[in-house]
Amino acid sequence: MNRSTVIQVENLSKQYRLGQVGKKTLHDDLNRFLHRIVGKEDPYLKIGEENNRAIKGNSEYVWALRDINFEVKKGEVLGIIGRNGAGKSTLLKILSKVTGPTAGTIKINGKIASLLEVGTGFHPDLSGRENVFLNGAILGMTKKEVAAKFDEIVSFAGVERYIDTPVKRYSSGMYVRLAFAVAAHLEPDILIVDEVLAVGDAEFQKKCLGRMKDVSSEGRTVLFVSHNMTAIQTICNSALLLENGYISANGNAEDIVDIYLKQVIKNILKKEWNQEDAPGNEFVKIKRIQAFPLSTNKLEQISLETPVNIEFDFWNFIPNLTFNLSMHVYNSSDQIVFASRSPDYTVNTGLQKLVCHIPGNLLNNGGYYINMLIIQNSKALCILNEAISFEVVEMERKTGWLQKWPGFVRPVLDWTISSNVIENYH
Repeated sequence: MNRSTVIQVENLSKQYRLGQVGKKTLHDDLNRFLHRIVGKEDPYLKIGEENNRAIKGNSEYVWALRDINFEVKKGEVLGIIGRNGAGKSTLLKILSKVTGPTAGTIKINGKIASLLEVGTGFHPDLSGRENVFLNGAILGMTKKEVAAKFDEIVSFAGVERYIDTPVKRYSSGMYVRLAFAVAAHLEPDILIVDEVLAVGDAEFQKKCLGRMKDVSSEGRTVLFVSHNMTAIQTICNSALLLENGYISANGNAEDIVDIYLKQVIKNILKKEWNQEDAPGNEFVKIKRIQAFPLSTNKLEQISLETPVNIEFDFWNFIPNLTFNLSMHVYNSSDQIVFASRSPDYTVNTGLQKLVCHIPGNLLNNGGYYINMLIIQNSKALCILNEAISFEVVEMERKTGWLQKWPGFVRPVLDWTISSNVIENYH
């Protein structure tokens, strides 16, 4: 491992056994030990299945991680992304030495500060002040060094009033504020942060992202797990994508996020149900929702220029129902792009059809999904989340700009130009 590399992972694997905790673990350990004594390979390395939660499987052994290889350079901010259960948290726990690998090697050059879950490394009966000094000691810092950073840590966390209160009385938000402040300010060589920042409010999350940028600019390394793709793209130089315990992609953060978002958003342009199985209740039931591109494109892709009709059919069981339909359009990073509300309609019982027109040259290229709500007197009669999903693509480049344009929307607006204008400004 050269000097610029602070983390090197080679052929890392982690196996777990499903079922009761501790069931036959002594037998397994003895079996492994006997094979090791006679110079044979661990017998359990040859069994087990990939960690695919969508299938039942035939083995009680699963590989949470399998054959993981990567390295991280000094000052790099590495994003680790993937669906729930992909192995992200397991990887961070191994790197933080919370748990050990089943196979493979890890070489780490430097001190690690980890924030894997709310209150990691905190003693609940100690005050916030005492926990700051305790964490500093764990990182190998002297009391004097921690004291020099103490005011800065408390100010960043915003818990001055409660700093001498036992942390077991802190809210989860206060816990994570102080824990992150300690981890980020006590100058570890490597800062490992899991999804815990989701506990904090928007203002604090922004502060944390800024602090992680500062840490990397000071030559220290950050490993960051998040489902917030905007945050990954904002602060990470590189990223790796985990899928069922394997690395499926590794490289530039922008490129890896794009790969992941295309996996998340599928072109599900239509969903339909019969009345017996339809989502809903005794008031209304949903029959069909469809995104209908108003285009002759044979590929049935929705391009930037393609207008789309959102068609929504539902059964109404309430006589003289006065309602409106609310449509919320989200991008693949779970950020709301826009919401639209229909006028109020009064209908009798039976099948109803509403159509909402989304013009072309409005949405930016990328993935989208739609939530639909049927509203009566400001109350939701029925909610259908992620009703349909689709991707807007750029069929051809018309300018020299080769990356995705910024912004949620990308409207084509009217522009005018006047030449030889007489200056007459007031």
